Amino acid sequence: MAISSPFTPGDLPRVLIGRARERTRLGDLLARVVTFGELAGPPVVLHAPRGLGKTSLLRDTEDRARELGFVTAWVACAKGSPMLAELATSVRQALVDADILDERTRRGVLATVGLEVGVPGITLKGELAPGDAPAPPPAAAIAGLERMLHTFAASIRDRGGAGLLVLIDELHAAPYAELGILLNAMQNLAGRRADNPLALMTAGLPSTPEMIMRAATFGERSEFIGLERFDEPDARRVLAEPATAVDVSWTDDALRVALDIADGNPYLLQLVGDATWQAAAPEAGAKLGVAAVGSGERLMAGQLAAMCRARWDSASELEQAFLGAMADFGEEVVPRERIATTMQRESRAISVPRARLIDRGIIEAAGRGKLRFTLPGMATWIRDYQGG
Repeated sequence: MAISSPFTPGDLPRVLIGRARERTRLGDLLARVVTFGELAGPPVVLHAPRGLGKTSLLRDTEDRARELGFVTAWVACAKGSPMLAELATSVRQALVDADILDERTRRGVLATVGLEVGVPGITLKGELAPGDAPAPPPAAAIAGLERMLHTFAASIRDRGGAGLLVLIDELHAAPYAELGILLNAMQNLAGRRADNPLALMTAGLPSTPEMIMRAATFGERSEFIGLERFDEPDARRVLAEPATAVDVSWTDDALRVALDIADGNPYLLQLVGDATWQAAAPEAGAKLGVAAVGSGERLMAGQLAAMCRARWDSASELEQAFLGAMADFGEEVVPRERIATTMQRESRAISVPRARLIDRGIIEAAGRGKLRFTLPGMATWIRDYQGG
């Protein structure tokens, strides 16, 4: 009987493999709260292009934090949606689930936050109508959020828990003004770190660090952790270990081909693993061979093409010209000067499209003055698309 695929493209991996250094650092910050009952430190910002495992690492940290006694609140930002309203709702639900504080206290603190921050959806009595009250001054908004985080984090600690862990994904999509409120509140809490058993860990696209520093000058003191593609040993483990766990293995040649296709990209490792599995439909004791990898690569072609097309369509005409010039040199790392030469422009004249493409996670720096596509195979897709 064929075994179901252990790979999970587009979803959380069954077991997080790799990221040992980052996991150790995040674990150390959690331990600081557990041991000393104080603020973990400045906000943590995981930043990387899509597909490199930011969300998986945040979720792994959330799981470990719960085991240590944290109450955790998760927020996924969406463009055009209020972040702070979602944060208050998430914290409230986490406290309800953990049975921390009586309902009257929760209502009082959250109602205050709703009025002071001035965004709809935070109060428990319903949404605030836009005309109910004028927009509050930033100081009141900051104070309201600060009070909420302090009160709830301290209460968790008083009840025997470790503290409060707030996790915010897709931070690059947060409303700019609300990001400034959050950063200012965290800065104020840092001034009384011993009273605030709290950690804030976030994730976003490569543009996130710059966005944070513009929202608040002291944002530069956040702890920025960039995620890279997996090196070969970890990439090999991502493919081999889930298969081994269900008594299936790869031939050496098949594993080598699959690794070449994924090029260290965590999402593509899951995708090529799953596609190969679908093609082979292995039973216990089977080996995945080169033929299965080839069939799997054809199965995943449509998904990759859709991803490439979405990235291409999101680019302006000038950005598409930039991408086309990059694609002329294949999948390898491309010096910026060669791109400028192909576009028949001076190097400094391509700075704007370069920066915008990096911010959106379509390309990335790969050494001083060098660039590469964040999605392996995109150069080939662009050449085929333009040639078709």
